Amino acid sequence: MIRIQKKKWLNLGVTLIISASLFASSVTDVYAKSEETKPLAKEEIYKERKILYDQISAVSGVPWYYLAAIDQYERTMTKAHPKDRAHEERLTGVFFEPQLWSGILNPDSLDRNPLSIEVFGGYGLDGTGDNIADPNNDYDVLYSMARITSKYGLSSDDLGIALWEYYQNSRSVQRIQQFARIYKHFDTLDLAQHAFPLPIGNSYSYRSTWGTSRSWGGRRIHEGTDLFAPHGYPVRSTCYGVIEIKGWNPFGGWRVGIRDLDNHYHYYAHLSGFDKSVHVGSLVTPGQTIGWVGSSGYGKPGTQGKFPPHLHYGIYRDSGLTEWSFDPYPSLRQWENDEYRARKAKKNSKK
Repeated sequence: MIRIQKKKWLNLGVTLIISASLFASSVTDVYAKSEETKPLAKEEIYKERKILYDQISAVSGVPWYYLAAIDQYERTMTKAHPKDRAHEERLTGVFFEPQLWSGILNPDSLDRNPLSIEVFGGYGLDGTGDNIADPNNDYDVLYSMARITSKYGLSSDDLGIALWEYYQNSRSVQRIQQFARIYKHFDTLDLAQHAFPLPIGNSYSYRSTWGTSRSWGGRRIHEGTDLFAPHGYPVRSTCYGVIEIKGWNPFGGWRVGIRDLDNHYHYYAHLSGFDKSVHVGSLVTPGQTIGWVGSSGYGKPGTQGKFPPHLHYGIYRDSGLTEWSFDPYPSLRQWENDEYRARKAKKNSKK
């Protein structure tokens, strides 16, 4: 088991300070240019983030994909709780509450002095060598989070224990570990692409049905969009993600649940069967076949035919403690149109 000693952190911190000063100036230049012209392109953001993750990883020993996973999880929590986690625009999404950054017993909740922060047991560290522990500095916050994460060592179990101790929430640890697997496998941050859940064409129909009433099994609202298609029509993953659930549900019949990097849970129900590559824990890509349209559900395992064949597709957002559904129809329309445009562009390029 690898142990991170304080001396090692101090020695390697010198390397971080040197690289941080160079990186910080380049990032400042990039943002300055973007303010003069247009917002920073996604590709450039991914590039700058990867540089940051690699540099913090070199210092801390925490794999870059774990740092990326923590940062992305934190970003999704800010989207779910924007008022409680408001912070300045920056590359990283890691957020520390002022009291945790400066120390619970610190009389100055806005303390930026690394020495006094350490005295009061705060998490804030100086990652750039400017003698300031700034909770809005990309290097400082990620350096501090890396220190927290590597508290017990660098094995996956050690990282998991440290993350649980920090978040006190097994869901948080699970999400970060899922995200880390995705980033490690695909070896890139650029994983925001999506696909329509059915092969595009004229063999299906759908409209916005989210929020309408349902009565089987008790009164409830419809938490998704129904896409009607022939029995056996392929059902595809809409995203990069990890299969979280596969099997039977009395309401949804044969169903699959996929977690993506936006911390959205994609729910595919009433399937007639699963692709042989689909297993709990499997990683999937946009457009990958995961099953086929059916009419399963509303009864014991194997119940079929109580309604016309269709795919029930839902999306749920994780708030950290609970999940709630939101209307997937706008996303479906966008993904469908994007695929049509991509197909048209490809066709025109061959002329």
